[in-house]
Amino acid sequence: MADKKNYAVGLDVGSAWTRCLITEVVDGGLEFRGHGVFESKGWVKGRVSDQKALTDSIRWAVQMAECQALISVSGVVAGIGGSGIDGMTSRGVYEFGRPRQIEPADMSYVIKQAAEVKMEHDRLILQVCPQDFIGDGRAHIRNPKGMSASRLEAHVHLITASDQEHSVIQNAVHEAHLALDESIFEPVAAAYCATTEADREHGIGVIDIGAQSTEVALYEGEALVGSFSVGIGGDHFTKDLAYYLTSSREDAQLLKEEFGCALLGLSSGHTLIEVPGADGREPREISRWQIVEILEARAEQLFQVIRKEIGRLGMDGNLQEGVVLTGGGAKLPGMLDIAERELNCPSRNGLPDAINNWPDELLSPDWTTVAGLAMYAGRLKMRREDKRRTPRLLNLVLR
Repeated sequence: MADKKNYAVGLDVGSAWTRCLITEVVDGGLEFRGHGVFESKGWVKGRVSDQKALTDSIRWAVQMAECQALISVSGVVAGIGGSGIDGMTSRGVYEFGRPRQIEPADMSYVIKQAAEVKMEHDRLILQVCPQDFIGDGRAHIRNPKGMSASRLEAHVHLITASDQEHSVIQNAVHEAHLALDESIFEPVAAAYCATTEADREHGIGVIDIGAQSTEVALYEGEALVGSFSVGIGGDHFTKDLAYYLTSSREDAQLLKEEFGCALLGLSSGHTLIEVPGADGREPREISRWQIVEILEARAEQLFQVIRKEIGRLGMDGNLQEGVVLTGGGAKLPGMLDIAERELNCPSRNGLPDAINNWPDELLSPDWTTVAGLAMYAGRLKMRREDKRRTPRLLNLVLR
């Protein structure tokens, strides 16, 4: 008998690690079934340089998850990030000619009108995220269904990506014998897992700190109002240590993991640490504060760039619920403190605790994005089962 169980699978194709999460849709919620993680190959400076290596990483991560879940999956929802991501706001208008009740088809049409924008070569629209509607001049309408109007307008936020980069990831997924059910911006996926409707209503930012880049999504009034990518990630912290301490990348990574901290004063700066010598040189001792000082400078730079972008989008001071940090880079001690100091708002780690039977060993910010991807996949499957349901504003995500 065929397996009629409904599985939702998330795939986080990161530049350091590739993660796969298999969940099962049960009574409107998700149950954890299996996970896999494999070192990513084929990435250089946030872009894919070797599609075959990327395919191998995907295949191994998925196979590990399948072995734990004891099932075989056919399709995934994948996260997209990196330096090729950008965001913009657009407006669509639909003139009815005479007053009448607004129907869901009208809402879809005006949203598609807003999405018809001219873009540079090699750009595609990754996501169309509605913000609000205007009916006959009445603004800030969340859901105009059933209202009477002769003119309907829609404001949407468009997340765009490099067509070439997206195609490479899509082809790598297909070569791993998987269907790409959907691809979404990584911090948007993390928001499904790490924020609530109230958080998004009052204003919150999701900052996903990856290995080679950091992606940001900003919400206010429950709508996505800004998205961007910053070319600074966890690898830059490691490279700084390797450069200033004249050590190898491997030794610098170990030093960061064992003694690293992003804020002076949170750790004992007088501790002496032995640093292996590079190129056959003798080991030497340094104080821990030297490591922290290097890491703090890079953390300050990261959040200063983010604050500048937040200000450019007019959101400075509007994030009442603060920011949520996800990704492997968020695990560095002191990052929350630096975020609060530089962004002047509360900060917390976003943890993947919204899926039933979630393993304690995976309760970490670097699993939040893939958990959100699986939640999004589950939402797609539940929506297909009940097409008559009108989704909320946040769920109106079109391709």
